[in-house]
Amino acid sequence: MDELFRLPAAVKRSPAVDAWLTEARGELGALAVAWFSKLRACGPDVRELVHDGAPTACVGDAAFAYVNAYRAHVSIGFFQGALLPDPERRLEGAGKRMRHVKLRPGADVHARALERLIDAAYRDVKARLAAR
Repeated sequence: MDELFRLPAAVKRSPAVDAWLTEARGELGALAVAWFSKLRACGPDVRELVHDGAPTACVGDAAFAYVNAYRAHVSIGFFQGALLPDPERRLEGAGKRMRHVKLRPGADVHARALERLIDAAYRDVKARLAAR
């Protein structure tokens, strides 16, 4: 399970991501913008792009997380989420690698747990790249 999802078009600051974030509206949009800002702040090697309609954060060209706003929730997805420590059991999904956290308006975000997941996802992909 050490395969990485590579997105070679990722750049330091993507105009397409900026446009997506600017167009995000309402409470869901605000959640998406706030959490994508956390992804961007993980480190100086974070790159980004819009992939499958969602702002996606990478370490170099290796994707580690995305944010997307839907009709009733915001999803923060982790490309290697099945491998992340999740003692607070915030991650959802049953895929081979991907997992996500759903954020709903008015519900407790469990910010500290989500920040730990983001940090773990970033460090995990960074370590996998260094081991190659």
